[in-house]
This record gives sequence, structure tokens and C-alpha cells, in this order.
Amino acid sequence: MLLMPNRDWQWTYNDAYGVLSVSLGAEMEFLTPYKAKSLIPDALHEHEFSVEHARFYIELLDRLQKNLKLTDAALVQIALNATAAHFMLKPQMPKSWFFDTSDVCVYAEVGKVFELKCNREKYLVLVVENTLQAALVMMLSSECCLSDAKSLQQFDTIKVMHNRLHEIRVKRHTVAA
Repeated sequence: MLLMPNRDWQWTYNDAYGVLSVSLGAEMEFLTPYKAKSLIPDALHEHEFSVEHARFYIELLDRLQKNLKLTDAALVQIALNATAAHFMLKPQMPKSWFFDTSDVCVYAEVGKVFELKCNREKYLVLVVENTLQAALVMMLSSECCLSDAKSLQQFDTIKVMHNRLHEIRVKRHTVAA
């Protein structure tokens, strides 16, 4: 069952876990992976889950349902983390040098899923914010090793230039008659 926003939803900073959370009513809280150092100042205080946040979340859920074959719980987890990343994270500078360049120019629309290629591996990412030349993407793969000393975990974000985003290739089978 997909969770739909209501008036009780609130952004809060969970001091016990040291991360941003969404209070989903009196008895349920969703913890994001985002720590204080990466959040805008407003995210450190109780803050309403606004109509704009709800609209973004619902539109993203709708798009994800069409593009990813996942459980409802996984879709909600992705959409809530992406909403938090879109509205509550500090701006980032692009760090494209970790990833291979794409041969194709892509349209990096918010909610679209792409691959990033790094060290001969492919990683699934979701565009959570788009600008003219770069996109903030959220890691959907479980882990991305950028170097010996640096890696990204699932739901971490990184900003990359559009020329690093690779379209996901769909295998098609042709049957000749």
C-alpha cells in the first residue's frame, strides 16, 4: 500500500539517530539517511510537509510506479528520500570526474532513472533535481565505489553533469517470420 501525505506529516530532525525524518502521524516516523552537515538550516527544526512537498512526492511515486518494478514499500522509501533530497539538502557542486562520459545527450528530467558508469560498473540513479547543465541524482543501487577511499551508499546524492548520465538500454528481442 502506497503512503499518501496528509496534514499530520512533518519534517523533523531526529536527534537520537542524527538524521532528517518525516513524522507520518502519531505512531510512525520515516528516517532518511541525511545527516545535519548535508541539510539546509530549516531542516534542523520541525517543519511542515507542505503542499509543494506532497505534490513532488505524489508525482514521483506515480512516475516510479511506471518505470520501476518494486514493492510499494520500496517505492515509498525512494520517493520520501528523493523528496527530502530535493527540498532539504544543501546545494552541491558537480563531481562528474568519477563517472564515464556518455555518447548521447540526455534529457535529465526529475524522476527519470539513469545509469552512471564508474570503474567498469553500472549504477542506477534517480534524478531528484535538474539544472541547465547538471543534475542532482540519488543512488538507487546499493553501493557505488568511486575510489579506494570514497563510496556512495543507497540514497546518497551526487551532482553530475548531464553528459555523465547514460540511458538505460532495454533489451529487445526481434523474431523474424
